[in-house]
Amino acid sequence: MTTTPRGTDRQAAARDHLWGHFTRQSAWEHGVPTIVRGEGHHVWDADGHRLIDGLSGLFVVQLGHGREELALAAAAQARELAYFPIWSYAHPQAIDLAERLACHAPGDLNRVFFTTGGGEAVETAWKLAKQYWKLRGRPGKHKVVSRAVAYHGTTQGALSITGLPELKAPFEPLVPGAHKVPNTNAYRAPEHLRDDPKAFGRWAADRIGEAIEFEGPETVAAVFLEPVQNAGGCFPPPPGYFERVREICDEHDVLLVSDEVICAFGRIGSMFACDDVGYVPDMITCAKGMTSGYSPIGACLVSDRVFEPFATGTTSFAHGYTFGGHPVSAAVAMANLDLFESEGVLDHVRTHAPVLRSTLERLLDLPIVGDVRGEGYFYGIELVKDATTRETFDDEESERLLRGFLTPALYEAGLYCRADDRGDPVVQLAPPLTCGPAQFDEIEQILRGVLTDAWARL
Repeated sequence: MTTTPRGTDRQAAARDHLWGHFTRQSAWEHGVPTIVRGEGHHVWDADGHRLIDGLSGLFVVQLGHGREELALAAAAQARELAYFPIWSYAHPQAIDLAERLACHAPGDLNRVFFTTGGGEAVETAWKLAKQYWKLRGRPGKHKVVSRAVAYHGTTQGALSITGLPELKAPFEPLVPGAHKVPNTNAYRAPEHLRDDPKAFGRWAADRIGEAIEFEGPETVAAVFLEPVQNAGGCFPPPPGYFERVREICDEHDVLLVSDEVICAFGRIGSMFACDDVGYVPDMITCAKGMTSGYSPIGACLVSDRVFEPFATGTTSFAHGYTFGGHPVSAAVAMANLDLFESEGVLDHVRTHAPVLRSTLERLLDLPIVGDVRGEGYFYGIELVKDATTRETFDDEESERLLRGFLTPALYEAGLYCRADDRGDPVVQLAPPLTCGPAQFDEIEQILRGVLTDAWARL
């Protein structure tokens, strides 16, 4: 069906009424790509064109499309209790999911504050950190430290933590007190550190300590870090990095927040990615893969230490969301995690992640490919003008390469992924966690053909 219930051509209705997220609306004058169906590792558009989903929707669809078990869980819960808030009340689904998440979490992260998405979870963590320090008698501790180029969300607080100036400028002034340090992009590390990952990790971690000391530890509430940084194209942590960060946070009495909105729920290998890279944070923010995208939900997991001043007396955290811990979403999350266990998804990721890496690294023989980096089922391919010198593209060249050619060419070739220039030009991949070598080969072959054409056009 190509018309809306009102009888309008759906393309025209999209152009006239739908406001796309992070979308240049002018691009829709040439047609609105409309996805109508998903099954397994593939999606289909309104014209019947099939694409392999190389990005899990938006780092979300861990178990693939068309999982009837998850749809049935949503329907059953909607029939029993479609909605009730967790403002002063509870319902079984929120209780059960909170317990399950706490059991998977490392250390003493035993308390779960539900949201409806990742940005809200990050916003929650910063507000909670501020109130925590006030309750501890240290009201001056309100600032946060995060990394350059990192993306943490679009709400005013989360956007302040985000390290992408071009995303922030239209909405300034933002929430004050957010400070940035270098990220862990080893490919763009200072030259004297490129061949020594451990030294680079120590250098990058020490910049966090330096920022805390410069601002004054008595003013810094928390450090926000992703286990593997998304924006810029999947920056894994160097050896020893998080061990040193944890030491720095403990030394200065600063909370460490692990932003796992993308990395949790098997994307790197474990249920929570801080376990993959070896640290215990004070809070974890998560969302996306908790339901494999079948219903929206997010959460902030909190340590006993941070929860303690809220546990007794009249103190409360005056914060919440109408749809936080939604019964249907919580039921879908439980069914999703049931499938993780019954299908051995985490073991599947750990087994096949090295195959995904080696398959994508075959692309390093192309002159346009400078770096292939990532962990688990989460990879970035950095594109360069000169692989020997690591020379990148200027803004005009990136515009022509990424939006003028790569995005439409990859779509036409049958691969949905992300070509972006938040940082240097990259192609990002995060296939469903149920993918295996056959899908990896399909992705690599499509990328090889399109990137070869792109180089010929430069």
